[in-house]
Amino acid sequence: QVHLVESGGGLVQTGGSLRLSCAASGRTLSSYSMGWFRQAPGKEREFVAAISRSGGTTRYADSVKGRFTISRDNAENTASLQMNSLKPEDTAVYYCAASNVVIAVLYQSYTYWGQGTQVTVSS
Repeated sequence: QVHLVESGGGLVQTGGSLRLSCAASGRTLSSYSMGWFRQAPGKEREFVAAISRSGGTTRYADSVKGRFTISRDNAENTASLQMNSLKPEDTAVYYCAASNVVIAVLYQSYTYWGQGTQVTVSS
C-alpha cells in the first residue's frame, strides 16, 4: 500500500512556474513508476507525464512537452513536476499516481493516487 500526497499547487500568472511535489509513505516509491495526471472542470482526467522506476525513462503529453519536467528522488521517496511557461489551459487539479507498469500513460494502469492539488493559471 502506498499513500501519496501532492503539494505545491497554487495561483500563478500566465508564463509563470510552479513545482508540484508528491510525497509517498508506505512502500518505497522505487517499486513503482510514477505519473502525473490532471483534470479540469467538466473534462476527463488526462495524462501529463510519467517516469520509470529508475528515472531513466520519461514520457510527456504533447501539450506539456518542453514546458514540464517530471523527476523523482527514490532516496527521499518523492516525485516532482516542474511546470514552466504555464498557460491558462494548464488550469486543473493535478494528481500524482503510482503504477506497477514499467511506464504508463493510461490512468487505468495506475494503482495508487493522491488527493490532488489545484493549479490555477490566470491570464
